[in-house]
Amino acid sequence: MPVRRLSERQKARIQQIQDQRRQRLDQRALEALTEIEVDQPQPGLVVVRHGADLAVEDQEGRVWHCLARQHIGHPVCGDRVVWQATGPDRGVVTAIQDRTSRLARPDYSGRTKPLAANLTQLVVVLAPQPEPSTYLLDQYLAAAEGMGVAALIACNKMDLLAAPGRAALTERLAPYPRIGYPLVWLSLHGGEGLAPLAERLAGETSILVGQSGVGKSSLVQALLPDLEIQIGRLSQATGLGRHTTSAASCYRLPRGGYLIDSPGVRSFRLSLDDPDDLVSGFRDIAPLIGHCRFANCRHDREPGCALKAAITTGALHPERLANFLHLAAALERSGRRY
Repeated sequence: MPVRRLSERQKARIQQIQDQRRQRLDQRALEALTEIEVDQPQPGLVVVRHGADLAVEDQEGRVWHCLARQHIGHPVCGDRVVWQATGPDRGVVTAIQDRTSRLARPDYSGRTKPLAANLTQLVVVLAPQPEPSTYLLDQYLAAAEGMGVAALIACNKMDLLAAPGRAALTERLAPYPRIGYPLVWLSLHGGEGLAPLAERLAGETSILVGQSGVGKSSLVQALLPDLEIQIGRLSQATGLGRHTTSAASCYRLPRGGYLIDSPGVRSFRLSLDDPDDLVSGFRDIAPLIGHCRFANCRHDREPGCALKAAITTGALHPERLANFLHLAAALERSGRRY
């Protein structure tokens, strides 16, 4: 029997129904909180988010299963919150503290959905296979610029490359260290190992993003030798069981800092909502905008183009400009122009 294909409208309707059902369930759970006596408020860190269920780590490192008060917003993994105990290992989140950064993406309805908060570093993972895409890489870097967090490029599976292949990849990625993006080489099977990445993660709150197949899951497992222990600890605290492995989770790193892991975050893409974000997302292009001879310069064949001049002097790589113009064209098709 042939598989029935759903239209985009049908998919949106199904998503809307599912959202309504989840909201009704969350509403009943949250209304029950109004009947519970609570202890004094204290600070905490959201280390797991799965639907309405939260795992909050207190200042002593103990994890509590919490729900959130109505109308405070939507706590996400990495949020610093105010919470109060309501019973043994149970609590309620009453406020979300100001976020220093927020990683978000559009949901099925086009609304912005937060995925993680208070990141300090976005780690873009590449590998020889699948073929690295600088277009996708530049989107991730633009997202990091937009959030105001550091970005790190990590080339994984380097044991798969012979010397000529590594030299070619090194040359292709050479423009990025020159404009301030650190680059580390990794291998889970000899060679560099994970030391260069572990050193960069220490003391940071980081997240791994990149194409499917570049080894993000393997990196998470290798970076967290006690991963199963941490998962068990969170599962026991929340009662989520197997769902903990599919929820957004915040893990402690051996050398300090946190690593946030989530299937939704791994497939993150740049959302082009504000034309100004595109310009500010390219740190080598932003200073040049407005310095062309013509105000409406499209940076193609116009004389006196500051971006083309920067390519001539080597200050701007042609591939970076091509990716920028490709994204600018997408903006223009949507009715916006940088």
